[in-house]
Amino acid sequence: MNLWTIATAADESHRRATVAILPIGSFEQHGSHLPLATDTIVASAIASALAERYQLFLLPPVTISCSHEHAGWRGTVSISSTTLSTIVTDITASLHRQGVDRLVLVNGHGGNYVLSNVVQEANTDRPRLALFPSRRDWDKARHDAGLDSTGHDDMHAGEIETSLLLHVAPESVGAEFDKSDHLAERPHLLMLGMSAYTDTGVIGQPSLATEAKGRAVLASLVHSFEDTLNLLRRP
Repeated sequence: MNLWTIATAADESHRRATVAILPIGSFEQHGSHLPLATDTIVASAIASALAERYQLFLLPPVTISCSHEHAGWRGTVSISSTTLSTIVTDITASLHRQGVDRLVLVNGHGGNYVLSNVVQEANTDRPRLALFPSRRDWDKARHDAGLDSTGHDDMHAGEIETSLLLHVAPESVGAEFDKSDHLAERPHLLMLGMSAYTDTGVIGQPSLATEAKGRAVLASLVHSFEDTLNLLRRP
């Protein structure tokens, strides 16, 4: 799977897509078995599959975002929510100047709360921006793929993320993933960050992950996206 667009200007002139798709990941700890770029890989895999299926204008990913809750681990790098909002706003304006007036944000990191506000503000008169996948899309993908964990328990570097990487980037998954399980409630995550609830950086059960589950999760998300795209394309 191509996780990075290699399209040329001529390709995009021929495609003449009116909807662009922007993967937004992060650069943050994912335990000892997954890379810092996990969320970017996940977002890029989803966006690439959607762009291919629905013939959208695929943009390269935003690779650093709002990962402040992971600041206790070396390697994590963050930008402010204001910066992320500005990046999306500037990209939207640049696309509009070339006649692409609808944009899908494929968010791979749960801490990017500001994206919901950006999308709400952009859609006050008509649909212009979409945020995908929603919690409902993720829940359906878990069900369709037969995952054993819930979205609540499987918060970070667990079954779903490890499964997706086993499918799209298996060389990036450490052999010890089946020994990295850790479950924890985290009632004050916004105040205390991840390090208050896990020493390893994992909250979930990566031992449950398989390549087949990752493939099924991705297929479910591609199917679910059709409703979002239809709404976004309404006049």
